[in-house]
Amino acid sequence: MTTLEGIEGFSHKKDVKLSSTGKILIGITGGVAVALTVISAPFISPALRKICLPYVPATTSQIENILIALKGKTGKLVDLGSGDGRIVLEAAKHNFISHGVELNPWLVMYSKIVAFRKGYAKNTKFFQKDLWKFDLSPYDNIVIFGVEQMMTDLERKIKAECANGSNVIACRFPLPNIVPARTVGSGIDTVWVYEIDRKEKSYAS
Repeated sequence: MTTLEGIEGFSHKKDVKLSSTGKILIGITGGVAVALTVISAPFISPALRKICLPYVPATTSQIENILIALKGKTGKLVDLGSGDGRIVLEAAKHNFISHGVELNPWLVMYSKIVAFRKGYAKNTKFFQKDLWKFDLSPYDNIVIFGVEQMMTDLERKIKAECANGSNVIACRFPLPNIVPARTVGSGIDTVWVYEIDRKEKSYAS
């Protein structure tokens, strides 16, 4: 015959089992939430900044136009907001010492892996840094895929930091006040080429 004490004991054990299962489920759910936060944070955090530079891969035509704009140029190149690193790698193929600046750590890691696999690790470097805090003065060629809202501030940075004679290539949007030396391509694939000459009035601070 089953006693009340036995039933209560059974009920207590069942509660303990459910409680343990609940703790496991809570632990798993919490772990997944933390993992998703870590993975998504690098993609979400740029959107919380005053000026967002979204990751939009360059088209084949844009890369071709950049290479045309770089024809006859030498020295060190930096791509501001380098994304998956394709422009840095293409420049390295054409004998440039190529660097990329990218805020997203996953894209920086991906770029480094691709550079290593393709044999361009010696000629390329990728920095996980805020482009606004990155010094442009060591570079002879600067490439930027910007958004319209950032171009005025970027122009100020270029005027303050770029060496005389350096080559600036703006993609998608031009610099607002400096007159380009030439343009390559048309439509969304247009690139504006600027040759820094501090004797010109448009380069005055």
